[in-house]
Amino acid sequence: MTTTSAPPGAPPVPSDRTAGGAPGAGPAAARDTATPGRDRAGGAARLRALDGLRLVAALMVAAYHYGGRNGDISRAWGGSPTHQFPYLSSAFAYGCLGVQIFFVISGFVICLSGWVPPVAHHHPSPDRATPGLRRVRSFVASRIGRLYPAYWAAILLVTAVFALPWVAFKALAPSEVLTNLTMLQYPLGVHRVLGVCWTLWAEMRFYALFALCVVLPGATRGRVVLFCAGWTLAAALAQSAHEPFLTTVLMPQYAPFFIGGVGLYLLHRFGRRDPVAWTIVLVSWLIGQHYAVAGLWHAPSVHAFSYRSTTVIIAIVTLGFAAVAAVALGAFRRADWRWLTVAGALTYPFYLVHEHLGWVVIGALHRGAGLPSYATLLLTVGLMLLLAWALHRWVERPLTPRLRRAIAPRR
Repeated sequence: MTTTSAPPGAPPVPSDRTAGGAPGAGPAAARDTATPGRDRAGGAARLRALDGLRLVAALMVAAYHYGGRNGDISRAWGGSPTHQFPYLSSAFAYGCLGVQIFFVISGFVICLSGWVPPVAHHHPSPDRATPGLRRVRSFVASRIGRLYPAYWAAILLVTAVFALPWVAFKALAPSEVLTNLTMLQYPLGVHRVLGVCWTLWAEMRFYALFALCVVLPGATRGRVVLFCAGWTLAAALAQSAHEPFLTTVLMPQYAPFFIGGVGLYLLHRFGRRDPVAWTIVLVSWLIGQHYAVAGLWHAPSVHAFSYRSTTVIIAIVTLGFAAVAAVALGAFRRADWRWLTVAGALTYPFYLVHEHLGWVVIGALHRGAGLPSYATLLLTVGLMLLLAWALHRWVERPLTPRLRRAIAPRR
């Protein structure tokens, strides 16, 4: 199978369903935290607008993969997307900035779902594990349960489709496919079944840093602020040191987006008058736009697929931060429609399957059936969303809770 270079498009990782402190947190936790809005059942209210924003970002990435670049997608169309979408291909090229929006959302969601205060686990455990280790095990179980079922299904599905003799794209060798099931193929230097899975590697590193620095000792406002400040400074030092190991661990080019999302969660949890949280968000935005411009801007060239304006890059990054901030501060509180929850549930499986299987569908519809480019584009997106629903219904829903219980069984 032909693999793609790491595109600046990131996966919409599903969130846990609730916000706020862990159930059963003691009075000391209440003193340390400001409780977000509650639903009728007493649990923390779901931020459905964030689900809608996640789907918008996923569709941005799909537009980039289908019409904003050359490469394997040109083979699917039978020519460059610039010929298929002469008026929109330059706009589609900005869709890769969906990764920045996804990483901001991820920072918000992981801080939301991983916020378990130090006193939240005060009951004795039969396995003699310390409260910190129990928190980490629960956090890891949550992340693995969310990420792996749909991911495994997507790996097997894409491999099976690419193995068909009439499909132009070739499957990887069995050993490489098996390695891909670990989600560690990118650091191991193994060819990828899913070109987009490099972004999951970035997510996993963020999870590890957050688990070690916040979840293990227990979440408090001060500890989360220190985590944001320390990671920002360490990432800057790693960038200047040009040390590959530090760069791999601290991810200078992605860190400001994760950190910005964490800062926005602090605003959601403690209120809009928190100057420290605003400082975290502002510094993250300033550094984040720098990396976005540095990674995506280039001088005008006849050899480039498209030219991305510095102004537009900064504007899209700014809109991404602003959109998550609006959700965090309650601007979309009335957007409590249940279909947004469905949209959020479809986003992650859609992201996993849309690129490579989209190549096959586009080739069949456009070159095989002769459908116009725009009709092919819309129908392909619709079919990928339908497949995402099937993966969510028949893979994620039954397997996620079982996997979580297997890793962190309730006692």
